[in-house]
Amino acid sequence: MNAPRRISAVACLLTMALAWPLAGKAHEGHEEAAPAAGAESPRRQPDGSVFVPKSAQRQLGLRTLAVVLGEHPRALELAGTVAMDPNAGGKVQALLAGRLQPGPQGLPVPGQSVKKGQLLAYVVPTSGALERSNQLAQQAELRAAQALAQRRVARLRELADTVARKDIEAAESELHSLQGRLAAVGAGLAQRDSLLAPVSGVIASSNAVAGQVVDARELVFEVVDPARLRIEALAYDPAQAQDIAGASLALAGQAVPLRFLGAARSLREQALPLSFAGDAQALSGLALGQPVRVVVQTRSRVTGAVLPAAALQRNPSNQSIVWVKTGPEQFAPRVVSYQPLDGVRVAVTQGLAAGERVATQGAALINQVR
Repeated sequence: MNAPRRISAVACLLTMALAWPLAGKAHEGHEEAAPAAGAESPRRQPDGSVFVPKSAQRQLGLRTLAVVLGEHPRALELAGTVAMDPNAGGKVQALLAGRLQPGPQGLPVPGQSVKKGQLLAYVVPTSGALERSNQLAQQAELRAAQALAQRRVARLRELADTVARKDIEAAESELHSLQGRLAAVGAGLAQRDSLLAPVSGVIASSNAVAGQVVDARELVFEVVDPARLRIEALAYDPAQAQDIAGASLALAGQAVPLRFLGAARSLREQALPLSFAGDAQALSGLALGQPVRVVVQTRSRVTGAVLPAAALQRNPSNQSIVWVKTGPEQFAPRVVSYQPLDGVRVAVTQGLAAGERVATQGAALINQVR
């Protein structure tokens, strides 16, 4: 191999040797670019905390609140239901067994407004064949007796000059009695019970269909005034009824204040019924029998930090936790103990220190980061 060829081969080898490290560095740089891009997305750290960049915090709408300790009323959460005010609601029941007939305006439907005393439906009594035949036979006998009494009264009146006045009056009295008895039997054959609205309001429930056969005392309609609903809660400790300072209803993310009306003096299902009243407009959207959560504030106090109930989350061990902001982009889980305050807020009694910042908005999104 001559000298020019050797120089050319050496130059090629040097070029390849120099290009190989550069290619390796470019490949390594390409591998390092992926973590750099991933660093801008939320991720769970090995210690259980969550890294959330500032850009992601703005996108997720995270908000934090500084912990302030204070004293608050101790609260209890009771299971309650929506009930009607006995003075502004009522039930329409059939007095007789029979067949339903629509009223002049037809059968009302649930949600329809009605006025007090409005005719809702008729109940036509149903009687057996033997009973009806006895009534028809009695009606025929009374008609025959009535005809005889009418002829007798007519003859006595013609002989008024020779017949004592008391005999004429006795015959007329017997005729009037037969006419009344005949009218009563006839009314019994054509009698129908009128179902009237007991109060003004709306039809809460309807079990009526044209031609339906109902029994006596069967519930046909239920009328309620939506502006006068009541909340009924059950307290399994009778002493709780003596320590009520206030109450509220958790409704659509808001706390609706309630007014305590009183407690019953007899147990129902081993619990003491408690009655509450609230704002008519706030309760008008509820339905009878709807389950609700009633938070009762007692006169005793508890020390803790007030947080929105949305700040509470659950960890894999099903413990109640909150997310504490430990750094500009770091959130750490903290196991806490809490008590409800009004259905929307809670008082954290253990697990937090004054001054710490807790995620109150978007805490559920932080809890989902893996």
